[in-house]
Amino acid sequence: MTAANGALSRIGGLRTGWGSGRARFALVLGAVVLLIAAFRILTDSGVFPEAWNIGLADPIDRARRWLINNQTSHWLFVFFLNPVTDTLDWGIRRLESLLEWFPWYSYPLFTGLGLWWTRGRVAGLLGLAGVTLIGVVGLWEESFATLSLMGVSVLISMVIGIPLGIAAWRSEAVARITRPTLDAMQTMPGFVYLIPFVLLFGFGRVPAMISTVIFALAPVVRLTEVGLRTVPQSTVEASEMFGATERQTLRLVRLPQARPAILAGMNQTTMLAMSMVVIAAFIGAGGLGQVVLQAMQSINVGKASEAGIAIVIMAIILDRFSTGIATADPGEDARAIRWLAMVTAVGAVVGGFLGFNDFPDALGWRFAPYVNSMADWARDNLYDIGGSGIGTGPFSDFVTLEFVTPLRELLSAGIPWPAMIGIGVVLGLWARGLRLAVGIGAALAAIGLLGMWELSMDTLGQTLLGVAATLAIGLPVGILSSHNDILRSALKPVLDFFQTIPSFVLLVPVITLFHVGRIPGIIASVVYALPAAVHYTDLGLRRVPAETHEAAESFGATRAQRLRQVEMPLAAPELMVAVNQVIMLILAMVVIAGLVGGGGLGLEAVRGLRRSDAVGRGFEAGIAIVLLAAILDRLTRAVADRLRPPAAV
Repeated sequence: MTAANGALSRIGGLRTGWGSGRARFALVLGAVVLLIAAFRILTDSGVFPEAWNIGLADPIDRARRWLINNQTSHWLFVFFLNPVTDTLDWGIRRLESLLEWFPWYSYPLFTGLGLWWTRGRVAGLLGLAGVTLIGVVGLWEESFATLSLMGVSVLISMVIGIPLGIAAWRSEAVARITRPTLDAMQTMPGFVYLIPFVLLFGFGRVPAMISTVIFALAPVVRLTEVGLRTVPQSTVEASEMFGATERQTLRLVRLPQARPAILAGMNQTTMLAMSMVVIAAFIGAGGLGQVVLQAMQSINVGKASEAGIAIVIMAIILDRFSTGIATADPGEDARAIRWLAMVTAVGAVVGGFLGFNDFPDALGWRFAPYVNSMADWARDNLYDIGGSGIGTGPFSDFVTLEFVTPLRELLSAGIPWPAMIGIGVVLGLWARGLRLAVGIGAALAAIGLLGMWELSMDTLGQTLLGVAATLAIGLPVGILSSHNDILRSALKPVLDFFQTIPSFVLLVPVITLFHVGRIPGIIASVVYALPAAVHYTDLGLRRVPAETHEAAESFGATRAQRLRQVEMPLAAPELMVAVNQVIMLILAMVVIAGLVGGGGLGLEAVRGLRRSDAVGRGFEAGIAIVLLAAILDRLTRAVADRLRPPAAV
């Protein structure tokens, strides 16, 4: 069969599957309508009964009081938790002291040389300028605090993750345990990790570091296992023919062959750890995250921008350096790089002994006042332009009254809770089968039994609105990007910026324009999740085979018809991955938006961290967040599998 005929057969099969998929969707929609109508007739209220609350908050609060009263006398603290806390805290502080000992000029120089070696001369110059800018805006010491916490967290993640990935590769039993565990770790918003570790370790750097390790561990484990499983069998057989033992083959053949995948895992782990920088500031981690948090609390856009840009610079440098290590080839610049590195190392040691540690005040320059001036102008002139009823304020009121509030009321009480659980079960049956259906039903029931039904439906409503807005913008932009390489190149730095900037930083300028409430959180979540929607849409459409395009054109299809009837259906799995990632990012962001009046589960989780009498309630909210994230994650993944064309399975 020729390539064109193969493409035509895929198109024909896809149309058949697409049609049957529409029929199944119509049946699901009919079942949902019947469920809502039946339970609306049979029940008086849609709210989950308060009397069914299992009251998990009370025993958690009692456990917290017991932990506080016994943290200096009980054996669990004296012989285990306190020594672990002291050891980890000592390690973080020693690393920070070591970083502060070297002279300030060594960091821009070493960063520039490192990026020159891994990415080229232009990257080296940009890296040197970026690190210098962090000192210029007066965030030198805070950067060391963040870097030391990051360094210890990533190191521990690698020490745990690589052996665990090797164990998962060796044993299918271990893999069956680690895979769902890692799934749960990746779907759980980072904010949720903080609450249980605060209970055990109190406030400070140690619970922040442990939370960061758990949050960032999954990629290195997954990619180590994947890298080892994809090593060519011929290479392994050649090693065995030369008499190498299994351990020697692992050390000398498999791990070197899997090195790119392991380094990719290290890169992703580092990026996830960076995303916890601001969140960890809630429990006393300090550093750049503390600056962002204080700026957000005082609505200081300029200060938040400075700290946010410092975090972005640090994240981009770590990302570029870690991704460039695997393919580093300095070529003709190698000799110059080695010579300059030796000179810089000598200068760093000498400068350290001479005490040239602090960044010079003479080089300082703050752009925060200028940003604050622009923010004040925007707030005064754009909130309600000339009293005309046009501006960010009226827009916020309109969206709140017409969309946010009605959707919240519909989900929390308009649709009876038994019908909502039934809808989840029906969707699970359609997407994957009985097992997923039972899991979704049980998770929704658990949310109600925790007393978090209304708050969860509030968060779900905000998430759905954010997802709809993100896809309405991201899908068209991704489609245009997939057909235009120039646009794709132009969008890349913008999307990279929004992917690396801390989510909290996005809240500050939005609050300035829209004031506190649910709308700032939704808008910030759309901006935060937009890169994922654009990237996966672009990726999915670019993966459609060229012969498929040619076959569609041979049938006289226009560009719009080809996109709608061929490209989009074939890219449906990647598009559902985009939906999945957008949901996870927006759910995490909407939770954070509880800080600025977003309400829902996020507000309860924040109260659990801030108020000693709300820890149990915050823990319940954290569990509800995890359950809601797991439902949406599993459902969208299952739909992606259903939409996968037969030829791609």
